[in-house]
Amino acid sequence: MEPGFLALAFGLLFIGGCSARVVTVSPGPLIRVEGQPVSIRCDVNDYGGPSEQDFDWEMSRDGNEPRSRIISTFESSFSDPSFSRRVASGDISVVRLQDNEAELKIGEVKLTDSGFYLCRTPSTDPTTSGNYDAQVQLRVIPNTLKVTPQTPPPVVQEGHDLTLSCSATRELTFPSLTYLSIAWLVKTSGGSEEILTFGPQGDVVTGPRFTRRYLDGDLRLVPGRNGAFELVISRVTASDEGTYACTGAEWTSESGGKWTKIVESSKEMGAVSVTPTNRSLNVKASSSPSSQSSTSLLLSPGNTLTLLCHVSADNLDVLSLEVTWLADDGEIITVNRSGVVRANSVSKRGEASLEKTGDSDYRLAVRGVSSRDGGVYTCRVQAFIEEGRVTGGGAGRWHMVAEKTSNPVTVKVSEVKPNFTLTLEAATKPQKTGEPIELSCDVTNISQLPPGGRLGVSWEYISLPDKVTNASPPKLIGSLDANGNLESNSAYKDRLDSGVLVLSRVQPNTFKLRFLRTQKIDMGQYVCTVSAWSVTSQGKMVNAAEYKSSPLTIQWETKSPTVKVAAKTIRSVSVGGATFEMTCSAITENIGDWIGFAVQIQSQSGTEAIKTIMSLSPDNVVQVTDPSRRDSLVLAKTGAREFNFRLEGVQPSDKGNYWCDVTAFTKQLPDQSWTTAATGNSNRITINFQENGPSFSVETRYDTSSVYPWETAKMECSVRVSGSSPKSGGTNSQTEELAYEVRWFFTRLRGEQTTSPVVSVDRFGVVTKSNRNSSSDVSIERKDANTYVLYIFGTQDSDSGEYHCMVTPWYKSTSSGLWTQDKDYTSGKVFLSVKIAVWDSLKLPLLYGASASLGVGVFSLLLGLICARCCCRNTAHTPRSRTKLMDLEMD
Repeated sequence: MEPGFLALAFGLLFIGGCSARVVTVSPGPLIRVEGQPVSIRCDVNDYGGPSEQDFDWEMSRDGNEPRSRIISTFESSFSDPSFSRRVASGDISVVRLQDNEAELKIGEVKLTDSGFYLCRTPSTDPTTSGNYDAQVQLRVIPNTLKVTPQTPPPVVQEGHDLTLSCSATRELTFPSLTYLSIAWLVKTSGGSEEILTFGPQGDVVTGPRFTRRYLDGDLRLVPGRNGAFELVISRVTASDEGTYACTGAEWTSESGGKWTKIVESSKEMGAVSVTPTNRSLNVKASSSPSSQSSTSLLLSPGNTLTLLCHVSADNLDVLSLEVTWLADDGEIITVNRSGVVRANSVSKRGEASLEKTGDSDYRLAVRGVSSRDGGVYTCRVQAFIEEGRVTGGGAGRWHMVAEKTSNPVTVKVSEVKPNFTLTLEAATKPQKTGEPIELSCDVTNISQLPPGGRLGVSWEYISLPDKVTNASPPKLIGSLDANGNLESNSAYKDRLDSGVLVLSRVQPNTFKLRFLRTQKIDMGQYVCTVSAWSVTSQGKMVNAAEYKSSPLTIQWETKSPTVKVAAKTIRSVSVGGATFEMTCSAITENIGDWIGFAVQIQSQSGTEAIKTIMSLSPDNVVQVTDPSRRDSLVLAKTGAREFNFRLEGVQPSDKGNYWCDVTAFTKQLPDQSWTTAATGNSNRITINFQENGPSFSVETRYDTSSVYPWETAKMECSVRVSGSSPKSGGTNSQTEELAYEVRWFFTRLRGEQTTSPVVSVDRFGVVTKSNRNSSSDVSIERKDANTYVLYIFGTQDSDSGEYHCMVTPWYKSTSSGLWTQDKDYTSGKVFLSVKIAVWDSLKLPLLYGASASLGVGVFSLLLGLICARCCCRNTAHTPRSRTKLMDLEMD
């Protein structure tokens, strides 16, 4: 026998010998509490026979005495009388979990159930091997767990601490095998939520909502004696309201370090409500500690305003306050939680201060009051509670828990306003646009102006109403305050900064407004407003009174600006290739001093559309419409109001009328933007000359109108010349007097408007190909002096369509000797069809197929004949049977 076969047989025998039945149960010993449910699992592996196995459960007290039969998955009458009643009542049952796994369940375990439980599996294996039973010890201990909570206070102020005391104890039946845990829960309208659990390994687990508070120190576990624990919730909020419960549990550590809860007891501690700060927070504002909460205060100018803000709350000791004084709902001054005072920098009231005079009192003082300090004063208090601050540790997070505003206190400042009279007059009136305006605002009959008082002025403009709309709202031009500081509106800022518009005080009681150069938009009504300013005890200026003058109308007769333009010929054109030159002069009326011109040279030939040839901006920037003729066009400013236009190398296509379109612009200052004033057109100058040149016509021809794919298509573009024909030499001759620009175009379908270029050749013989979607190639060839041929190599179906050519002749003028460009001549369209050669594409495959079939048939016939002659021939002679003759002779 081969050595390899022996090794394989030995290996299979070894593997088969190692396979044996294995029965396992839950690792033990199992410690359970009396009255609690118990489950013991049993499974079997590596067995033979059917996949579904049966299980028998037996039990003995000490593992040595005879066992009592409990229950079986195979026999219904398996149980001994001591267990049959419990099995019948369902207190003891067996549940098959899988074919090879079952579970023994005891609903309420008893102390007498302590013992060794054996799981046995009847053998279904062909040979006996392995183990067929396994046992585990169950220890049942009495239920001695006791949970004793203390009732928490029913009401807690927001921000205070809440202490929840609870103890969990049990008798130490197995001191080293059972452990305790204690947990606190809160029940709200949203359901029950775990707060914190301690044990059984001494670890702490918090609920999702309380994890951050535990890490911040707002949730602390304080262990006590005899199993008592205290859970302290620091700085409670309204979300902490609810009914609290305490749960104690006894655990055992089984094989593998798995913790199993064997008994649990939960007791309700009581309901706790949190009184919000907003309910007890009270804010009172008064002018003195003894006054009523709602009062009115009358002061004289220069006095000091003193107001008190008293704050009270049941949980004031845990609150941090931010106090703000407001006047007419506008913030004056604030002291924040850290005691830092912040005054409102944009407040126009007197100098204010705020200080804390007691644990809950804040005093506002405004020194040197004036009329602007009158109003309704209120005290706003925002209460904050700090979260996440461990006792003796760093700062935590602050959040606002309440906000209240005190009763209003009305403050009035009695002040006698100054009185005076205003007179607004026009010292200088313009007669036309561009002339100056000077307005004088005089203050007279001044009375009751306090010592040190000063005057300020502001000027307003109101536009004149038109026939459609009423007058627009007043627009502020600018103002001078009591110290003479200028404040300007954005609409007039540029004119004030440049000095075109001036605001001044020429005397203590006289103010002037002056426009150095007026515009049309300056017509309207003007108003001056004079304000009287008094000095406070701190030296600050406050507005005491304002008076407004009657509106003064400023208007003059306006004349529309005009521009008149005259064109004059400098050099006329009689032959092609000559130079044309003309000049345009502009005359303006009723336009300001700063004038700029924009010039456009325009032309029109017959009924064609008007074309702009080139333009010149007010800043002398030249733009040319046709870049190809940039070198032959000149437009320049030759005087203050004169412009020169020159066109060199005039062509027949340049024939038509030429004129200047001039637009006048104006501005007040050199650095300002241009404003359109008026537009005018000049007279028209005609370019027209007779050129005895040749006349041309173009036609397109082709040899055939249809080709097959990959063939070459050929089309000719022929130019016919009539009239006086100049001589034309070779393509490289310097004496050539006639040349062409030829361009071929392609249209995909008949009558389609979309046309794309194919290829072109200029008059110097340079060929340019356009981008095409087809894989074919194109070229253009000059056949003779007047004929150009288009070749399409390797035609494709996408090359089918209409083709035409466009020719632009160039010839030397007989009169001037200069090259002249004639107009474009377009030929008629020819249609090229690329046919699909069905027979040509199929004849070779069909021929190859027929030849291959014939060859295979002949080869099969020859092979059959060879086999018949050589392989199937019988050379032995077979004698004829005589059986039938013998039968006849016997008869």
